Amino acid sequence: MADLVFQRCINPTCGGTADRADTAFRCPRCGGLFDVAYDWNKLPVPKSLKHFEGKWANRTNPLDFSGVWRFRELLPFAPDDAIVSIGEGQTLCQRADAVAAYTGLNAGRLFLQYEGMNPSGSFKDNGMSAAFTHARVTGATRAACASTGNTSASLAIYCAATQMMRGVIFIGSGKISYGKLSQALEHGALTVQIEGDFDDALRRVQEVSRQLGIYLVNSVNPFRLEGQKTIMFRVLEALNWEVPDWIVVPGGNLGNVSSFAKAFGELVDLGLISRVPRLAVINAGGADTFYQLYEKNGLRWNGGQFDQSKIDGYYAALDANNRKADTLASAIEINRPVNLPKALRAMDRCNGVVRAVPDTDILDAKAKIGAGGLGCEPASAASVAGLRQLVQEKVISPSDSVVCVLTGHELKDSDETVAYHSADKATFDAKLGKRGVKQVAFANRAVQVPNDLSAIVRAIESRA
Repeated sequence: MADLVFQRCINPTCGGTADRADTAFRCPRCGGLFDVAYDWNKLPVPKSLKHFEGKWANRTNPLDFSGVWRFRELLPFAPDDAIVSIGEGQTLCQRADAVAAYTGLNAGRLFLQYEGMNPSGSFKDNGMSAAFTHARVTGATRAACASTGNTSASLAIYCAATQMMRGVIFIGSGKISYGKLSQALEHGALTVQIEGDFDDALRRVQEVSRQLGIYLVNSVNPFRLEGQKTIMFRVLEALNWEVPDWIVVPGGNLGNVSSFAKAFGELVDLGLISRVPRLAVINAGGADTFYQLYEKNGLRWNGGQFDQSKIDGYYAALDANNRKADTLASAIEINRPVNLPKALRAMDRCNGVVRAVPDTDILDAKAKIGAGGLGCEPASAASVAGLRQLVQEKVISPSDSVVCVLTGHELKDSDETVAYHSADKATFDAKLGKRGVKQVAFANRAVQVPNDLSAIVRAIESRA
């Protein structure tokens, strides 16, 4: 296995490598990010993606039941007996005509990939299963992360369900929703709250992990991103192995878009698909680093020789102006995305675009998604809000086939949902108004009536 799987620097001019078991997750030559690399010529690769349909007949096997590990031939970094699974990846890709109409797409052209059905309620479980598998290979006994909420919940549930490791979670001051924090606390993880935001917490958790030898599960870990590749495998599976025209994904730490592009690139290289979809990454307006650098400042991958001075200058300006990420879409409230270089490569591979949308548009899109039958956290709805903008700009055609990734369940941030629909101004202002949201378009407010039968009947009939 060591000869077939290794870690490789993403900079094509560097060529740095590390052993599969290395947990520094940084190139020893240039300090860059790693990919998990495979010698595909010596590994068994299916002749067709339809091969994976046979796994459904063997659902009593936990590895074939898992929506990550039934595709294990496409992330073959660990033997079967080392794989860690708690049933992740039982998700759906649902046709959404009502939401399509809201975005301007034709009926039958929009699908919502709903990752809120994972055990911890978000897409993070795909990657956490892979990270825990790699951790088992390395013999780790403790795991750590910085989190805006979803990573902490996922780490905590895998620690609790497997009893493999002790979880240590770093969060910023007041920068995590109670829905997500409750998961970390309930599952027994050690939670460390520091002064600062997610970017501060991520810097500290990397320092602490290096000093104490704790296994790091944030998306700088390339094995975690291997698990997130499988979200796209399930999308293709749901679409009868047809490649859509567009994948639209929220952008926070940029791990998803990085893993999605790697997935499609590998499938093309292996001859399993003939083309890649285009990628659209959607930032929240209050955390729009990728949008600013890519669309406004023209930062490009450039064969791995991207202009680091543009990144350094942008970050210096953030610091000089004390500008912190600020959005109600807490899962993507990140100013310094650790996977920025990989995301630049993803844009190059998949002819991508980046957009930023305001919180009001995110909340309105969230309400329309919910009215269409799927409840998601605000960050998820950024994908639909961004799609609507791209259709209005005529970047995406109404006839294009589009998959929007919904990253987390609506109960992750239930306070925002209640405030959005509340008829009580104080409730609205306390959660949304103080963050700059003045009005919303699709509130489904409760009807207040006296405790009187005829009044209740009149209220119901009037709404009908």
